[in-house]
Amino acid sequence: MQMSDTRQIAATPAEVYAALLSPEVLEACVPGAQDVTGSPEEGFEATVVQKVGPVKATFKGAVTLSDMIPNETLTISGEGKGGAAGFAKGGAEVRMVAKDGGTELSYDVEAKVGGKLAQLGSRIIDGFAKKMADQFFSNLQSTLEGPAAEGEALAEDASEEEKKGWLKRLTGKS
Repeated sequence: MQMSDTRQIAATPAEVYAALLSPEVLEACVPGAQDVTGSPEEGFEATVVQKVGPVKATFKGAVTLSDMIPNETLTISGEGKGGAAGFAKGGAEVRMVAKDGGTELSYDVEAKVGGKLAQLGSRIIDGFAKKMADQFFSNLQSTLEGPAAEGEALAEDASEEEKKGWLKRLTGKS
């Protein structure tokens, strides 16, 4: 499975690069991460709990960083074993370019699975891998930029209330 995407992050390339090297930030950004230890030079050890379709597994694995050009690019590679569920491995080539007062972050992700996970079928696996990558980079963006502005969150809540009110008026139930 391969995918690519680009995001605009309101932080400098140096801040984005530093965040990608931090085990604390990686633990906060990797969906399902329970423990990330190590260093960029030695690699990271990670424990991640994930549910893929009907299969829930705890993956223990290693993450390495390579092709590192400070504030410009790096490659993140990881491989984890999930016991009877099988294994997952993949990587992301990440590029950072200063743009519009922030950083344009682009990435190419490749993921592979084996064991019981591979039996779920490519549609489930591809959808899961895309969701994981999107969630990781969304979490990274939120970590660097802070939570969404309160006004935006309040507007979303008000929109939900309007929808609920509309449904109640339509059905005549309160």
